[in-house]
Amino acid sequence: METPSVDEFGSRRSTVYGPNGAVATSQPLAAQAGLRTLQDGGNAFDAAVSTAAALNVTEPTSTGLGGDVFMLYKSADGDVGAMRACGGAPAGATRETVRDALADEQDVDPEDAEMPMTGAHAVTVPGTARGWEATVEEFGRGTLADALQPAIEYATEGYPVTEVIASAWEHGEELFESEHARDHYLVDGERAPETGETVRLQNLGESMQAIAEEGADVVYEGYIAEAIAEEVQANGGFMTVDDLADFEVEYPDPVSTTYGDAEVYELPPNNQGLIALEALNIAEELGAREHDAGSAARVHYLAEAMKLAFHDGHRYITDPDFEDIPPLASDSWAKQRAETVGEEANDDVSFGVPDANAEDADTVLLCVGDDEGNVVSYINSRFAGFGSGLVAGETGIALQNRGASFSLDDDHPNRLEPKKKPFHTLIPGILKRGDDDWSAFGVMGGYMQPQGHLQTLVHMLDDGKTLQEALDEPRWRYREDGRLAVEARMPTEVQNGLIRRGHDLEVLPPIMFGGAQVVRNEDGTLSGATEPRKDGTVTSY
Repeated sequence: METPSVDEFGSRRSTVYGPNGAVATSQPLAAQAGLRTLQDGGNAFDAAVSTAAALNVTEPTSTGLGGDVFMLYKSADGDVGAMRACGGAPAGATRETVRDALADEQDVDPEDAEMPMTGAHAVTVPGTARGWEATVEEFGRGTLADALQPAIEYATEGYPVTEVIASAWEHGEELFESEHARDHYLVDGERAPETGETVRLQNLGESMQAIAEEGADVVYEGYIAEAIAEEVQANGGFMTVDDLADFEVEYPDPVSTTYGDAEVYELPPNNQGLIALEALNIAEELGAREHDAGSAARVHYLAEAMKLAFHDGHRYITDPDFEDIPPLASDSWAKQRAETVGEEANDDVSFGVPDANAEDADTVLLCVGDDEGNVVSYINSRFAGFGSGLVAGETGIALQNRGASFSLDDDHPNRLEPKKKPFHTLIPGILKRGDDDWSAFGVMGGYMQPQGHLQTLVHMLDDGKTLQEALDEPRWRYREDGRLAVEARMPTEVQNGLIRRGHDLEVLPPIMFGGAQVVRNEDGTLSGATEPRKDGTVTSY
């Protein structure tokens, strides 16, 4: 492990190291919850659930029990695996029934109805509670009750809101319409909390306590299930308790590709992991690493690779139980696609038939490593902010709007069908650099996620940057409208070089490029990094 010269050190913070455990996530109190679980004898899987549950309380603007959760891991015994806790559309949600319902709400003919971003028809079955339970029971050392305890304490005893989260919370002032939703999440039912103001989410804490005592069954078969179904139906949706009771956690095989001497693992469809893998393969086929790090030429070829991967991913990725999906991560596919890339930006490539709603979605990601050799990448979200705007009765559980990703077009690959899972943006990542060198990583933010994976991996693997340096590099992102967005701190000469190559550039604030975390176990030494785009925190012991 090479030690950089202090005089040459250019990162905004340094990589964190620890002998026994490391937790990286977007909120400091949540990171402490995970570390507490490790110190109390839990392993990385237990700590992942503790951190995720704490984020549900301390960063409720991005995640929660009303959403979905996914995991990639490398276990202490060497297994690389995945967990998917993602629900589908209600059994009664056919395109015909939803079109008819939306026609009245949108005051249009049924054939002109469109999937809404919020409301009851955007709600899919939440997978989080079952996912947390499965993580602890299948892979952890402790109990679900132990893992949830820090979150319950934050919810019932209160915590001060950080400035980034306070700003995001303001969205709830317009989103929440029902009196009970506003009472649960707005101060005096009227306003978002201010920076530093102490917040208590008493009803959410009580729901978590019920899960700790009764298990996830209370969410899928008990009083919380009844509250979810009643809330959705009262607002015109079709979800039933049977839809919730039928939900099961899945353990799909990860998909992977090699990049240089490393192997990268992602989640298979219905998640967008294949987009990241295809982009990596195309970038390697194009020889992107042969161009200087951070140069306009390097960014150009990486962005063109990402354009093609998005085009293919949004054309083909959906629930594999409903559609066949071509081998997007194969070398032969990348070779064919790379032949369409030149020295100028290709303005004929689009996302195919994507839904623009995922462009700037909100998500939380966390990475954990322990002294046994487990590394876990764990990602949890309601999709966009507080989700659908619905809160299930008196449970304090805000319901996701992942169903907004469905299409009502009969020919769209991601068309709405009963029990179908929508195209999912959430993708944790695992990186293998050697038999004793594994990292859990990820980037948050809708369509930014595979783009962040590509850029972070290139910085680490091609440029030899430390974990923290890799996350600190200025980012770019290919936008739904075809433009290439860059951070303002990207060097002027690079921006000018991209414009000369035909890219339609726009400058966006740092928050638009996603937060990121990574935890590495290299020959038994744990390290971690995060970034200040949110309230990123790495803690170790």
